[in-house]
Amino acid sequence: MDLKISELINMQNILQKRMKDKWTPIIPENGHFSLLWMYEEMGELVAIIKKRGNQAIMDDEMVRTAFVEELSDALMYYIDLLTCYGVSAEEISKSYAAKHEKNMRRDFVTEHETYLNEK
Repeated sequence: MDLKISELINMQNILQKRMKDKWTPIIPENGHFSLLWMYEEMGELVAIIKKRGNQAIMDDEMVRTAFVEELSDALMYYIDLLTCYGVSAEEISKSYAAKHEKNMRRDFVTEHETYLNEK
């Protein structure tokens, strides 16, 4: 299975409609909540890495399942953040592709050295 961004957005919209009376509305004024909840899930990812280690994530099925589930939770809040601000699948895809092209032309080593020398 390989879900497209538009499918992820649609899945989250279905869940949000189901939980509309229980969850905070997905509107711009609440975007910071999605961001904070995403950070919380990222903290859970950090905890797995810290407590279980990289090798367990790669070799232990239970650890890997927990790790991937937390990644999914973080992605769900990221999708909610897109929805809060009305960012479409096409818009984020276009931006991502453009950023990738820009990064492919960058010299990260020189940029990092320049940054350190400016400090």
